[in-house]
Amino acid sequence: MIVNLSQQHSLMSNWVGELRNVNVQTDRMRFRRNLERIGEVAAYEISKVLPFVETEIQTPLGIAVHKTLKEQPVLATILRAGLPLHQGLLNYFDQADNAFISAYRKHNKDGSFDISLDYVSCPELENRVVIISDPMLATGSSLVKTIHFLKAEGHPREIHIVVAIACTVGIEYVQREEPSVTIWCGDIDDELTAKGYIVPGLGDAGDLAFGTKVQM
Repeated sequence: MIVNLSQQHSLMSNWVGELRNVNVQTDRMRFRRNLERIGEVAAYEISKVLPFVETEIQTPLGIAVHKTLKEQPVLATILRAGLPLHQGLLNYFDQADNAFISAYRKHNKDGSFDISLDYVSCPELENRVVIISDPMLATGSSLVKTIHFLKAEGHPREIHIVVAIACTVGIEYVQREEPSVTIWCGDIDDELTAKGYIVPGLGDAGDLAFGTKVQM
């Protein structure tokens, strides 16, 4: 299932617009905060489809019955660009277990690239709900490789992906490789360049959030 959150929330569309805007991108703190806000809205929407139980809560004057999450999800993010989006999810799922993955494009001299996955730290994943955050779903290669690795560590019951901007090419690739995954998008673009960049996109989310990196 694909959910374009900009079609449901005018504020979401506003925040994505600021992420894209070259005149606003110079404010790194605002860029990170807008990614965080997208994570918060995505967490709220995902919570609607997660199982709950009715719990009795003791108040000073009696007993109140409330719906509470049956279990906490595992929040996974791809370093480093995914950290602000991950924080937004964590603001809402504040008791969740967390996983961190270092997956990045290793560029070749001919302009092509491979996905390098160097580091993973994760809790028990067996029969858990896993929510993976990454600002951009371009080719989908890094997300699919991350999912394959996490599945090798355990067998999640369901997997959700949260991204700020997705490309239709990447969405189709993820759906082919992992058809049971649900993708929650801040917005969706249709064009992908030969080098794997989304157009109009927003540029390099990691660089805009944390500063320009040396290409390895």
